[in-house]
Amino acid sequence: MKVVILAGGYGTRIYEESELIPKPMIEIGGMPIIWHIMKEYSYYGFNDFVICAGYKQHYIKKWFADYYLYSSDICFDLTDDNSIEILQRRTEPWKITVIDTGADTMTGGRIKRVQKYIGNETFMMTYGDGVCDVDIEQLLIFHREKGKLATLTSVIQQQTKGALDINYDNSVRAFREKEFKDSISINAGYMVLEPEVFDYIEGDSTVFETGVLGRLADEGQLMSYTHNGFWQCMDTKIEKLRLEKMWKSGNAPWKKWSKY
Repeated sequence: MKVVILAGGYGTRIYEESELIPKPMIEIGGMPIIWHIMKEYSYYGFNDFVICAGYKQHYIKKWFADYYLYSSDICFDLTDDNSIEILQRRTEPWKITVIDTGADTMTGGRIKRVQKYIGNETFMMTYGDGVCDVDIEQLLIFHREKGKLATLTSVIQQQTKGALDINYDNSVRAFREKEFKDSISINAGYMVLEPEVFDYIEGDSTVFETGVLGRLADEGQLMSYTHNGFWQCMDTKIEKLRLEKMWKSGNAPWKKWSKY
């Protein structure tokens, strides 16, 4: 199953970092946050990624092109024939498709642009700026049991990042962007989507959250998988430093893999 990662926005709220590199390439513990997200999915056996790039997309392509060198031990012998010897290979079982979906394309438009790489199959989608310790295997089981077109992961937060009105049966009654409440269920990404969702996207100007999720909720086709564990986005420098502190302290809840 393919995993689509939205990685094309400008990251204006953390511009002191994203001015130079795309937001998903901002590092936590010396590795881009998008790498952390991919390691989460890989832990559960999902290794086929489609990255919706845009702003400064060449940085993403270059980083993955050089990843084999970054992650291996190498001997450069400059004394004779300038040979290169790989001493220890460390890589990932990943297939990575990086697509330039445009600098100004909205979230729905980015997803629509990679439709031909997904095909007519169920796929996962998340944002390239948030980490979580959600059980992705259980998320997929929940989605299949409910039989709807879309399932998102919801978390309780004392902030406003897209408020959800959730029914007792975990269906989403309404999707309201940035409505203030003291404690609300919000969209944390980590979605499972059926290919019919592509039909709800009109073009580059479609905002996935309001234009698509809103319609799916109205039609009773959007489910919420409630996650009571850790989730943290990286919208601001403060949030970036919070994640960095967790990683350095050895208390990074999203890190389920054994190496790195």
